[in-house]
Amino acid sequence: MQDNATEVTAAGIARLAGVGRAAVSNWRRRHADFPKPVGGTETSPSFALAEVEAWLRKQGKLAEVPLRERVWQQLAGHPEGPVTALVHAGSVLLLIHERPTVWLDVSAGSDARLAAMLPDALEQVLVPRFGVTRDARVHKRRGASGTAAVNTPGAARTAPAVHTPADVNTSQPVNSAPAVHIPAGPELLPSAPLLRGAAELAAELGARQTFEFLLGRHLDANPRQYTLTPAELARLMAELAGPARTVLDPACGTGALLRAVETRPGQELYAQDSAPELAALTALRSALHARVTVRAAVGDTLRAEAYPELRADAVLCHPPFNERNWGHDELAYDPRWEYGFPARTESELAWVQHALARLRDGGTAVLLMPPAAASRRSGRRIRADLLRRGALRAVVALPVGAAPPYNIPLHLWVLRRPDRTPAQPQVLLADTGRFATEGRGGPDWQAVRDAVLDAWRASEREGGCEERPGLARSVPVIELLDDDVDLAPARHLPPPVAADGAQQLTAVRERLGETLRLTADLTPPAADSARPARWPLTTIGELARGGALVMRTGGSGGHTRVPVLTDHDVLAGTAPSGTLPESDEEAVLTEPGDVVVPVLGGGSVARVIDDTTAGAALGRNLVLLRPDPTALDPWFIAGFLRGTANNRQASSYASTATRLDARRLQLPRLPLDEQRRYGGRFRALDEFERALRHAGRLGEQLVRGMYDGLTDGTVAPG
Repeated sequence: MQDNATEVTAAGIARLAGVGRAAVSNWRRRHADFPKPVGGTETSPSFALAEVEAWLRKQGKLAEVPLRERVWQQLAGHPEGPVTALVHAGSVLLLIHERPTVWLDVSAGSDARLAAMLPDALEQVLVPRFGVTRDARVHKRRGASGTAAVNTPGAARTAPAVHTPADVNTSQPVNSAPAVHIPAGPELLPSAPLLRGAAELAAELGARQTFEFLLGRHLDANPRQYTLTPAELARLMAELAGPARTVLDPACGTGALLRAVETRPGQELYAQDSAPELAALTALRSALHARVTVRAAVGDTLRAEAYPELRADAVLCHPPFNERNWGHDELAYDPRWEYGFPARTESELAWVQHALARLRDGGTAVLLMPPAAASRRSGRRIRADLLRRGALRAVVALPVGAAPPYNIPLHLWVLRRPDRTPAQPQVLLADTGRFATEGRGGPDWQAVRDAVLDAWRASEREGGCEERPGLARSVPVIELLDDDVDLAPARHLPPPVAADGAQQLTAVRERLGETLRLTADLTPPAADSARPARWPLTTIGELARGGALVMRTGGSGGHTRVPVLTDHDVLAGTAPSGTLPESDEEAVLTEPGDVVVPVLGGGSVARVIDDTTAGAALGRNLVLLRPDPTALDPWFIAGFLRGTANNRQASSYASTATRLDARRLQLPRLPLDEQRRYGGRFRALDEFERALRHAGRLGEQLVRGMYDGLTDGTVAPG
């Protein structure tokens, strides 16, 4: 076996075979010919994927493995890591997308032949799309690492990093390295099985959708490694920037902002990131998304900007927040600081000025900012100069949960590079906090978009927008130029009109009274004493194997636009509120009578899907049980699954979390009529529980409304 073979963990084997991890452990113990570990640790070993596939095929357990699962395992277990695998796969998918006949020619024959011929084939696509050259390719072959080198901050900015062929019309990056290189044959050889699988998957889904599926799976599997910009937020930022021929993202991450740009013929997209793998993924993602010119570079944008001569129509940026080591000491005399030299603690204002410096006159920049940047005293002089010169056009406070970090309401700053037209005497301030939702699926994005874009377009068209209390207002610049230059929208917006506040509170009080009366009617009767029952028991796993119910797990993604039922929704008893990562994998949709169980957190909760929540997609960390109605009653299942002792014996414990193995949950073997008798009682308990929750929410609403009404004068003390 070759040393650099793709490896797979026990969890990956379980997904390949469509079984639980316990089954893999049993196979290892019971079958002497099961493949031996080739890596990992004693507690988490890894196995050679080729050996595992051969063993599963021999045992007849590999026949139903979806192609996308096999390709994902090849990518996740790549010997050079999943990011390198993604870049190789993305490059080949771009070749398949643009020159499919070339791929068919080079892929015929052995893996060694494929690896030897592929660099020349990739050159036909990567050179015109990204401007990379054989010079860069030779440099990469000689380098020891798999990432592009980044020049030091003090390097000259006048000479391009690579030579540009005469037939490629592009703005080459300066003082940085191109994001995508042409890999050499030895680099590609370990990726050959993955590349063939990706090509096979592209024949089903399309090259673009295949790359989005693999990238989405990788991001979803490594949520702590990346700071992502949600797709709805990226779309809003692109719409605020407006149509643009040239667009720059100087902190591109995984490319969400450039992907949200409405593409058009002749468009040019520029990207830069200090992480080589992110810059490469952004370049490939953008090139697969649209037939536009894409230029992506690796380098520290503030210390070594790649495109100092660029004057873009629009800049979109989600910069890193609260950086202290952003180059304060080295960049004191940088010409980009037209509005003042940022303090060491004001890295975000350095990004703001970088964005303005890369715009043409009249160009628009939209940046995602932490709310502290609008009010910190250390940045007040720069904020004041941005206002005086008409560069800052709008500050929009987003709802909590719009983007990471999800616990604070981030801001959008809309800026415009001053041109010869007179500066606008007003700035749009908007606060969309009212559109936050209880769940973790993000705010009501449609309401956020409508409110923000309506106010912004009115402000652009008429020089100001009509005041909407608590939501939006055009504020005179002179009103903001005080000692603090505080731009937080909430501090400058009039409170929402509450002329009928007392009537609203009366209505809330009446609903609370009705709910409390309902809880009294639903209060369970006193329990009759009885001896503990000694029923014969079965498990969910046994019922699933016997066909009495179907067991599905959630969170796989999908193109469906339906709401997503999250584990938080199940625990809180709220409506579906989540989203799934975009992919072409089919989502699991709920049906009436399904029983949904969270697997994290150690709580004893189960929810029966009714007509109001049916059709929602199943979110992550949830297990769906779909019983055969001729054999099992769903309320009977849900009730017994909530037993504390049942959950305790089916749970496993890690250092920081508790995980429920739903297959080990137990149910008594009872006739269907007896199940329904228990199910009716469990259903009554569920109604009582929901009424209590509703009463609690109404009580909180009444108390908060009373405090607000008494303090703003809309409710009299009497």
